[in-house]
Parts: sequence; structure tokens; C-alpha cells
Amino acid sequence: MTAKKKVIIGGFILVSAWIFYIIFHRNPLADPKQEIIKKIVSVALLAAAWLVFVRFYDRIVILPFELFQNRELIWKLSKNDFRSKYAGSYMGIVWILVQPVVTVLVYWFVFTIGGRAPTEDGSYPFVLWLIVGIVPWFFFSDALGQGTGALLAYQFLVKKVVFKISILPIIKIISSFFIHVFLTAVAIVLLILNGYYPNLYWLQVIYFSGCAFLLVLGMCYITCSVVVFFRDLGQIISIALQVGVWITPIMWRLDSLSRPMQILFKLNPVYYLVDGYRMALLDHMWFWEHFYSTAYFWIFTVAMFLTGALVFKRLKVHFADIL
Repeated sequence: MTAKKKVIIGGFILVSAWIFYIIFHRNPLADPKQEIIKKIVSVALLAAAWLVFVRFYDRIVILPFELFQNRELIWKLSKNDFRSKYAGSYMGIVWILVQPVVTVLVYWFVFTIGGRAPTEDGSYPFVLWLIVGIVPWFFFSDALGQGTGALLAYQFLVKKVVFKISILPIIKIISSFFIHVFLTAVAIVLLILNGYYPNLYWLQVIYFSGCAFLLVLGMCYITCSVVVFFRDLGQIISIALQVGVWITPIMWRLDSLSRPMQILFKLNPVYYLVDGYRMALLDHMWFWEHFYSTAYFWIFTVAMFLTGALVFKRLKVHFADIL
């Protein structure tokens, strides 16, 4: 049996098991009609993603294969990219904290000093609720911006025939991930100083960090490919990120809205990450307790990666000519 058949069969078993679980999963607290709609949509999206994967298998699989094959080079270039961000500055990596801290302090002042702090349930300080939620957002926004401009930043490598340009977006994302690890550690220290001590739920931060990494990776393969031909996309994404921090939401309570509006806002996959960090570090909940949110996030993320792999494969032959 060829490797292709093994992957396809293994994927079919995995997708079938997932569909089977969705069909027979029961939530006694959910509305029966909404439950049926969620099941139908989830199964349809899974089936569609599977058919796309089978149809474009050769184009899709080559991307993760190239990433794995060049993992040592990716790691080396990622560290170099991270160091170059602060090369020549007196304060060095201290600048990692400056912008996030200033941003958090501004939000804290506006919401706590200037008005009522919109905590989730009043059981923890607003500033902690804000910091825990905004940490994954900082990573997502920075990684998406950096990853989108990866091909433009490394034009000299794109024009080299023998260089695997597919590794460039992930280099930028890993570089941003270094900063994310540092900020997450700072958030954890602040929690401990305020009397919130480590427990098993905190281990989910590793899971949600992986979720954020894969989501932004799939999106960046789309955006970095398109921005080569449409440079305005970089500015559009920058504006979208400025709006996104408010519609995720990060600084206000989602449960203050009507049920239909809550569902609409939850379609933003970044909300899953923000809410996930808060569930893990503050609310002491497991991610599988929100089954449909988890299923939706992974269906969306897989769809992004499949689309990104196809778009990148289709357009990369023109990158050197345009750049």
C-alpha cells in the first residue's frame, strides 16, 4: 500500500470517527433545534473538507512535507529573525514588553478608572481577565502581520531557485511565537502573584497555543501569497486587526448580547483562543466541555490550511517574477 493510500485511509477513519461522535453527541442543556442545525453544519463542513483533501492531495501534502523536511533550517532562520528585530537597540528584547504593557495599562485605565470593569462574573480582577485574554490576541495579530509580509521581507530568498520559499511564512510565525511564550510566562507570573496558583487546567495553554499557531499559519499562506500581487492587502489586514480587537471580543462581555448575536461573534475563530485562555487560567474548565466551539474551530483551521496550501502552490511560480 502506498503512502498516499495510507494517509487517505487514515484520514477517512479519523473524519468518520469525528462525524460519528458529532451525530451521537448530546448536550442536555442545548436547544434541540439548534443542536440539529449544529450537527448538520458540522458534518457538512467535515465532509467538504475531506473531499477537498482527497481531490487536491498532492498539492496539499507537499506543503507540510517541505516544512518537516526543512525543520532545522526553519528553526535556525526563526531564531535569526527574532534576534534581528531588536538588533542595534539599546534595550534589546525589553521592547517585547513595552507595547503590550502600555496597551494593557491604557485599557485597564479606561475600563477600571474611567468606567465599570466588565469582568466575567466578578470573581477575579478585570486587569487579570484582560491580560489573559489579550495575550493570544497579541500573538495572532503580530504573527498574521509578520507572516503576511514574509515573502516581501525575504525577496532575495524568493528569487533563489533552489530555496524552499514555503518555509518563509512559518519562520515569521515562529519568531512571533517566541514573544508569545514570553508574554504568556509574564501573564502566569501575574496570576501567581495575585493568588492564582498552577493546576491541571493550566496545561491547556499548550493546547490553545498550538491552536493559535496552526490557525495563523493556514491564514498566512493565503495572505502572503495574495499580498505579492495586491500590496494593499497588508494595510487592509492592519485595519482589520484594529477592528478585530473589539469584535473578538476581548474587553467586553459577550454574554451581555442576545443569543443570535453571541453565535455570530463566536464565528470568529480567535474568540475560541481568547475564551480558551480564560477557561484554562481563570475559569478552570476543559476545552472539550465546549464541544461545538472546538469542532467549529478545528474545521475552520483545517479549511484555512487546505486553502492556504492550494493558493500558495498555485501562485508561487509567479512570485519571483512579480517581486
